[in-house]
This record gives sequence, structure tokens and C-alpha cells, in this order.
Amino acid sequence: MTEPHFIWGYLPFWVGNYALAVVIWSALGRFLLAWFVPTLQPDNYIWRAFVALTEWAVRAASWITPRYVRPIFLPAIAAFWLFYVRIALFIALAAAGMTPRIVPPVAG
Repeated sequence: MTEPHFIWGYLPFWVGNYALAVVIWSALGRFLLAWFVPTLQPDNYIWRAFVALTEWAVRAASWITPRYVRPIFLPAIAAFWLFYVRIALFIALAAAGMTPRIVPPVAG
């Protein structure tokens, strides 16, 4: 019985999972940082990094979010939706057999 290589055999799982995790945590960081930093600070490199990583997700969340929700809450809403996208990705890849499994060692 040959198992795929733990890293290379499941590369779509690792890349998708970690990329979504980075964007989710960056969106939450952007949401929390927005309460302390004015949003228009071009000199703040941390704020620019959060915006660069999460702007596409915030714009997508603004499409499906009612207009009465204040824009300051959009990064948290984007993180919420991305969390469910991450779960759906895991379920889809698990159904296709593309997720690693923890298998106990064979006693010999």
C-alpha cells in the first residue's frame, strides 16, 4: 500500500487551506485594527498589508451584505464567509480523497 507524499501528494489541500487561513486571520486583524487606526493611513505598513490581503474578500462580502451594515464590520463578515468557504473546500477535497489522513502505524 503506497500512500502519497504527505506534502506533495496533498498540495491543493495545503495551499487552499493555508491561503484561506491567512486571509481569514488577516480580515479579523483588519477588523480589530480598524478600531484603533484611522483607515486612511498610507504610511502605516501594517494597515496596508491587511488591506492588500483582504480587500478582495471585503468587496465580495459587501455584495452579499445588506447596505445598513456599517462598513467597519465588513472585514469580520468577510472572515465569517471565508471560514465557511474553508470548510466547504475541506469537504470537497475530502470527498475527492485529496486530504491527508492520520493512519496508525502498522504493527509488524
